[in-house]
Order: sequence, then C-alpha cells, then structure tokens
Amino acid sequence: MAGGSLLGLSTNLAKLAGETQLSSLAFLFWSVAGAALLLLLFAAVRREIPPVNRRTVEYYAVSAFAGVAGANLLFFSAIPHVGAGFVALTITLPPLLTYVGALVLRMERFQTLRALGVTTALAGTVVLAARKLSAPDADQFWILLTLVGPVLLAIGNLYRTLRWPAGVSGSALAPGMLIAAATLLFLVGFLPDVSLAVSYESNLPFILIAIQAFVFAGQFWLLFLLQKTGGPVLLSLLGSVGAMVGVPVAVLLQGEAPPDGLLAGIVLIGSGITLLNLNKIKAR
Repeated sequence: MAGGSLLGLSTNLAKLAGETQLSSLAFLFWSVAGAALLLLLFAAVRREIPPVNRRTVEYYAVSAFAGVAGANLLFFSAIPHVGAGFVALTITLPPLLTYVGALVLRMERFQTLRALGVTTALAGTVVLAARKLSAPDADQFWILLTLVGPVLLAIGNLYRTLRWPAGVSGSALAPGMLIAAATLLFLVGFLPDVSLAVSYESNLPFILIAIQAFVFAGQFWLLFLLQKTGGPVLLSLLGSVGAMVGVPVAVLLQGEAPPDGLLAGIVLIGSGITLLNLNKIKAR
C-alpha cells in the first residue's frame, strides 16, 4: 500500500512539474539523482554499499532502463498529452503482463483462475484505451506510447528476480539501480532539443524535485524489499494501488476529467486482479 501510494503520487507530481515549464527529462533526471543520493547515504549507514562488478553493473543497467529511466520517461513525457489519470490507470497493467511473463519463463504454474483474472483485467484496459483512442481530441501517438511503459515495468519486475545477484541486499541494489538510471538520463540530455536545465525564476521546480526525490527513494527501496519477499507478480500490484491513489488525486485535486469508461475499466481491472490473487488469499 505504501509503495503503490508513492507510485500514484509520483504521476501527479510529474503533472505539476510540467505546469511549471520544467521538462519531463529534467524533472526525472534530478529527482532520480536525488533519490540515488538519499538511498546511497542510507546504504552507507547500513554498511551495504552497492557492489561494483561485471554482474552487478549489468543488473543496475538493465533494471535502470526497464524499471526507472525508460518507463518513467515515457510516463512523465505522456502526462501533458494524455493526463495523469490515464497514466495512473495504465500502471495497473504490469501485474497482468508480469504474470504472463512468469508463465512463459516457468516461474509460475498455469492456473485457470489466475488466467481468467489476466483476461478480465486486460479487457478493462482495452475498454479504457479504446475510449481514450476514440475521443475527438485523442493524441493517438502518446496514448499508444504510454502503453509501452507497463511492458517495460513488467520486464523489469521479471528481470530483477531472475538476475538478482547472490548475497546482495535490496538496500545495496536500489541505489545502484538509481545511479545507473541517472547516468542513462544524463546521457539522454546530450540529444538535440532536450535539456536538463532548471529555471531559477521560481523555487517551485526545486521544491517539486526535492519531494519527488524522497518519493522515488521510498518507492524504490520498498520495491526491492517487496521484490525479495513477495516475488515479481506480487510486487507488480504496486501499480494497482498506484492507480487507486493517482486517479482520484488527478481528478479531485488537479481538475482532470475522469477518463472515459472509468467505471467499467475499474470494475474489470479490479475483478481481474482479485482473481489473479484469489488462490494466494485462500492459501493464507
């Protein structure tokens, strides 16, 4: 619940940052760099400095691209075009995609009830995406690009479990991943027509970056904690909690119109996620 709430809050902070004329790349880079510093200090206090070797560097780089830099840059860039509410809803997809990936990789056994849950929740996502695409003012490019984000998150969920370096704690891996993500975003800053600059005309961009840095630090520390204890499918439910927080905040506090098909989409997605986890609930 805590990790998902931070995820939902993050999408709305990105919208606020965009309204201050702060670019998505600059906001994401400085926030990730700040979170990396916070978690590195936390790891140092715990004497769990991120190890640097061939295996961990690969782990940091791939995890950073799929779970941080790539997915969040897509989401943050899409928010001005499709809204924070729609982006928050798309982050309900990773549990379903992660489960399908876990089946393909034989990390989980096929169960009819869970498969039905995947199908039901995907139907909810299709309803939301179809309604969004059919709107008169729909930006189809950004809608479709937004849907790539959950795929990257699902890949990251599976990869972090499959390639977790032996004997290394999540408290050490989290700052390593964020340092790699900040490095990737810094390199993107050298592309034409993009900038990492932050305007000094107002303090608000710096305040938002600082808040987002703490949000990211908590979110990714909890992510590795859940990754180790619950596995990739349970971890991916962060997106569902994130939507429950992110959508109401976008609608009630930021004045966004509720996404078309919201009720039908929520019912189908919620039912699917319940079915996806029903066996685990019964087992407990």
